[in-house]
Amino acid sequence: MELVLDIIIIIAGIALVLWGADRMTDGAVSIARRLRIPQMVIGLTIVALGTSMPELCISLVSALKGTSDLAVGNVVGSNIFNTLLIVGVAALVAPITILRSTVTKDMPWSVLAGILLIALCFDKNIGRIDAFILFAVFILFMVYTLWQAKKGKPEASTETTKEEMPIWKSSFFVILGLSCLVLGSNLFVNSATDVARALNVSDAVIGLTIVAGGTSLPELATSAVAAKKGQSAIAIGNVIGSNVYNVLLILGLTGIICPMETKDIHMEDYGLMTLSMVLLWLFSFTRYKVERWEGLVLTVIFIIYIVWLVFNAVSPAAAQAILN
Repeated sequence: MELVLDIIIIIAGIALVLWGADRMTDGAVSIARRLRIPQMVIGLTIVALGTSMPELCISLVSALKGTSDLAVGNVVGSNIFNTLLIVGVAALVAPITILRSTVTKDMPWSVLAGILLIALCFDKNIGRIDAFILFAVFILFMVYTLWQAKKGKPEASTETTKEEMPIWKSSFFVILGLSCLVLGSNLFVNSATDVARALNVSDAVIGLTIVAGGTSLPELATSAVAAKKGQSAIAIGNVIGSNVYNVLLILGLTGIICPMETKDIHMEDYGLMTLSMVLLWLFSFTRYKVERWEGLVLTVIFIIYIVWLVFNAVSPAAAQAILN
């Protein structure tokens, strides 16, 4: 019964974190519009950061509570989930066309982020110097992205097209959203740690599977629906772009605040994260398109990885206990 209760709390924690991220983003965007911040900047910064807030809060809380493997596993697992399962399932629903800018801009940065993380994690640590390097590269990425966006199209109008919510309501949404993020993250991390101990598996495995999957489920649903409607290009671009945020921003900020030791995240995990991005990049170069058979390849690789991960993680005694 304790295990069932922990699983229920995990689900509630995920829901609270995701809802809080939405409320905080709505409030922040409304305030930014009132300050006449250009729509382009809002989209590339506030909205993009808002979609990464669940991973950021869960990773930060995990690191502060001494479960660094859960923090890093969340990021690595989310990127694997994004690249293999989300893109794979979307392509299975309908072949997806990838925007040229995603192939030439976001994907190279995502591959670079993966390679950089592998290099920095060879010693099984993400110290403050490592974290500063990740965060510095993130700043370069943002400068490059804003420059490319400004160069590629005219500045969006700053005139509001609809009545904005009152400033008090926007501020309330930001505070409420942040509160839900903190509360939900704490509930999630505590229960996920209890589940790991009950099943006698490492925090890393919980981070690579349950945590990563939970924070990525909205992107999976959105991308699948978008693919069915023939509008997957932007959704997939946002998914790939979030891979860059996950590694450079989330691990960068988390590591600066609290250096992390990653004992149970192996080079196989980092390697698959990076190689899956390289594979998707190669698929996209054909005709800036991911066909159904390519989506099937990505999905099968993900399933094999998860089965291998769980098979090697769950002890025979824990497996028997679950069956009983």
